[in-house]
Amino acid sequence: MTRKPGSATQQPLRGLYAITDERLIEASRLASAVKAAISGGARLIQFRDKNPSSAARTQLAAGVQAVCAAHGVTLIINDDIDLCKKIGAAGVHLGADDSSLKTAREQLGTGALIGISCYNQLDLALNAEQNGADYVAFGSFYSSGIKPDAVRADTEMLKRARNRLSIPIVAIGGITRANTRPLIDAGADMVAVISDVFGSDDIQAAAQEFSRLFDL
Repeated sequence: MTRKPGSATQQPLRGLYAITDERLIEASRLASAVKAAISGGARLIQFRDKNPSSAARTQLAAGVQAVCAAHGVTLIINDDIDLCKKIGAAGVHLGADDSSLKTAREQLGTGALIGISCYNQLDLALNAEQNGADYVAFGSFYSSGIKPDAVRADTEMLKRARNRLSIPIVAIGGITRANTRPLIDAGADMVAVISDVFGSDDIQAAAQEFSRLFDL
């Protein structure tokens, strides 16, 4: 089954995809940090938090969901289908060690937005598209302090993916405002960024700089 790209979102999947990280943002600042990223033009937010306390994660995610809903921006939950259902987020992003796309679709329904990490493997992306993924993510394109041991992808693979896929493509891994342009030129619809947004002194300004690169 091939799904219409962006069918589960209010706006096209293009631009800055900002991902939270508890190592960069204190819990008390999370909602305001997300609001700043959205004010700067972030089109998609992913809640990524490894807090072992389920109650704490749920509270934080619910706060982020409230901010996203108030601004008409889509929230994706990293890895956690149950949390997604609990707070009413738009969908989930799944990696190789997470729940299957089939399981996520069965539990979240046809309207959920589901993204799949495909690392540097085009075959994984083609299979994900065929099985109903809404977008796929490739990377790491650059050295990443968040995941220093991540497999590496390159722009030539991104170009091949652009020629083969009809769903949106997200580039991830070590992405900064200085190295985004080659990824857009190679076919990335979105860039997923953690440190160069939420690790910035001025989150809104950083998000604006990314957004301008997409001519949105």
